Amino acid sequence: MIKLLSGNEALALGAYHAGVKVAAAYPGTPSTEILESLADYDDVYAEWSTNEQAAMEVALGAAYAGVRAMVSLKQVGLNVASDAFMAAATTGVSAGMVVVCADDPGIHSSQNEQDSRHYVKLAKVPMLEPADSQEAYEFMAYAFDISEKFDTPVLVRTTTRISHSKSVVKVDRTRAVPASQAVFQHNVAKYVMLPAYARLRHQLVEERLVKLADFSETFPSNHILRGEHRLGVVTSGVSYQYAIDALPQASFLKLGMTYPLPQNLLRQFAAQVDKLVVIEELDPFLQENIQAMGIKVSGKEFIPRAGELNPDIIEQASRSAGWLPKAPAREKIGITTELAKRPPLLCPGCPHSGIFFVLSSIGQRSKLSGSKGKPSKESKLIITGDIGCYTLGAYPPLLALDTTACMGASIGLALGMEKAGVSSKVVAVIGDSTFMHAGITGLVNAVYNSGRITLIILDNGTTAMTGHQDHPGTGISAQGKETTKVELESLVRGIGVSNVRVVDAFNLKALRASVRSSLDSTELSVIIVRGSCSMLVPKRSGPRVIDNEKCNQCDVCLLIGCPAIQSDSERITIDTALCVGDICTICQQLCPRQAISRQSETGAEELA
Repeated sequence: MIKLLSGNEALALGAYHAGVKVAAAYPGTPSTEILESLADYDDVYAEWSTNEQAAMEVALGAAYAGVRAMVSLKQVGLNVASDAFMAAATTGVSAGMVVVCADDPGIHSSQNEQDSRHYVKLAKVPMLEPADSQEAYEFMAYAFDISEKFDTPVLVRTTTRISHSKSVVKVDRTRAVPASQAVFQHNVAKYVMLPAYARLRHQLVEERLVKLADFSETFPSNHILRGEHRLGVVTSGVSYQYAIDALPQASFLKLGMTYPLPQNLLRQFAAQVDKLVVIEELDPFLQENIQAMGIKVSGKEFIPRAGELNPDIIEQASRSAGWLPKAPAREKIGITTELAKRPPLLCPGCPHSGIFFVLSSIGQRSKLSGSKGKPSKESKLIITGDIGCYTLGAYPPLLALDTTACMGASIGLALGMEKAGVSSKVVAVIGDSTFMHAGITGLVNAVYNSGRITLIILDNGTTAMTGHQDHPGTGISAQGKETTKVELESLVRGIGVSNVRVVDAFNLKALRASVRSSLDSTELSVIIVRGSCSMLVPKRSGPRVIDNEKCNQCDVCLLIGCPAIQSDSERITIDTALCVGDICTICQQLCPRQAISRQSETGAEELA
């Protein structure tokens, strides 16, 4: 059977056919669709875990119990899960355990450009890197088999282009699940990492790594492709696709298993070529490991360390390095291939816009200094932000965030600033899903240490940034079943916060009053700003329009940053196709001249 699949879909189908029984994840681009695809199968338990560490622990527990399990996450998610990942590497497993980690070269939707390959060297576990959807499908079976053969978790590493690009896959297997039920075999020396047992396990891990190195020599996807040119290229993953396009005459050692490396195969390949180079995205992981073998090789001296590669970058670097002859000069023509740049924006009717406008106005952030759109030094608030689509509140005209570090950090950063003695009031902002993921501990810490910060939880009832996945606060599981709903206000009060308010995200007056009251308080306060994500509202009615007879172009409505509100040199208009209408009304509440009203009340023809 032939199917057209994205890398993520292929990984999910490969895991399903390999007999995975338990799958856990926290949504994060570019890995999200793996769990979403697995959740469609009734004979797989698939969950959105509270965070990546919880997902890693669930998968490890299932593997301990004798069923095949996997966890999928993005590169920064592996940081969150690293403690459990290292534990899994030490104890080993009973049944196969696979960790799929999707890196994000180019930082399309992340806070860093991390190269997760370093984790396998730290954990001393094997790593596979598929170069297309076909290999993504096939490698899952290999990964589970390797995991069980060598008693180890296996990392399958992808990148954005492998995860999201579609290619043809020959599906030649069906689901195979062991008939035996889950059974945990009691083995204290293997699973209880007291120092005495951990020392013994460490020795076994070192012995395992030697055996894995021998296995890598015969791994089917580690193979040599001989070309006409005496240039030898070592590469893997999507870099192989770019490199073979840019250097079609070169010889290639294509690696599917990139840790531990097949040293004998590498030495054999190096002896067959005049010059050996490595082409890889991000860090010189392969290059440094090959150099450690005493093999002369170059790569990152010419290939960029940051950002995604492509055939043009590789060809240009190859000519600069002398791997290819210099290209003849081309006559320049006056055509630009650059597309117009569009800054990311909050959606029309976003429930975060109102609270960000309030914070910006209270902090006097509408007073800009210079042409770069920075808040003035007179700002009365320090606003610590977090990871989510609400991070876009940092852009003009809102200018409502001062920091964004990592998941859950807004609360700890705010507490640290307050304890450091800053003179300004400190407000932490975090989303509902992110609060469940990594904010609870920070709030417990703030309560325990008598923090006086204000925490604003933006509750839009979904994990919006990654495609509207459910979380513990929605009461719906990854497989669409009703489950226990975690109520934010009850949770926050249970932690020990007495000053808790729940406010309608689209009521500007209530938002402003709640923020001012919290800032005046001498105790820690929490404001839950609740309003549905506009992308999830099925029916819209009553778009707003502007009466140009009343409008004096004061531009106050533009300070919301709503994409539906547009301005030219002559007038301000509202795009009724974008406006969510009755759901929001923030602009109507804000207009000092009452020039904004419901379309049906004023008449679209009259105002057009």
